[in-house]
Amino acid sequence: MRATGNEGSLAQAVIRRFNLLRPLSEEAVAALEQAILEGLFRAGPGEDLVVEGDPVDSVRVVLSGWLFRHKTLEDGRRQIVNIILPGETCDAYAYLLPAIDHSITTATPVAYAEIKRSRFEKLMASDRTLAEAFLCETALNNAIQREWTINLGRRAALEKVAHLFCEIYERLRPVGLVDGNSCGFPVTQMDLADATGLSVVHLNRTIQELRAAGLITLRDRMLTIPDLDALKSAALFSPGYLQLYRKG
Repeated sequence: MRATGNEGSLAQAVIRRFNLLRPLSEEAVAALEQAILEGLFRAGPGEDLVVEGDPVDSVRVVLSGWLFRHKTLEDGRRQIVNIILPGETCDAYAYLLPAIDHSITTATPVAYAEIKRSRFEKLMASDRTLAEAFLCETALNNAIQREWTINLGRRAALEKVAHLFCEIYERLRPVGLVDGNSCGFPVTQMDLADATGLSVVHLNRTIQELRAAGLITLRDRMLTIPDLDALKSAALFSPGYLQLYRKG
């Protein structure tokens, strides 16, 4: 559904995040904001933005809300392979492939922008800082994906869940979506199970362990982390792969 009304402020999560990836020129900020405003859409929870096998002809940038990147087996079992958060892109450069190899589904109400391929390529050619920011975001997404592979393959259940909580908190912080030691967390236990490769029963037991240890509070779609360092220690979490700031 195309969004209506003045929603320019929604672009701030994108601008803030991309400025951390690569400081953007004033011209780049203005051009990106304009492209976002020209392609605003909204979707409700549980809607597919793209389905595995679909051709892609645009770049989708998330302005608000959460989405799941996932694959589904023929028997219906689903694996969430990443969570897409405000300020992040869904599928930069996916248009270079004949079809997308996964599905993207909204977890909450979402506002997003679609930038058509021709417009996106003109943006990239017009400003080096913007082109570098999108390339850095792609590299960052690859780093996140590698960490999720380690999470699924090597970490114990408590480490998996604690690591996911740490990562989401750290990814929301740069775009101003944390409040002290709390952040929104509109994810069901079924979704968490699909993201960590655990059964719902095992996932529930693991969350209770984290609560009993005083490491998290999870209530009313809000995650509170009383002691982030303690949670990171329990998760064996090292934030280097999330580094957003330019070095050198």
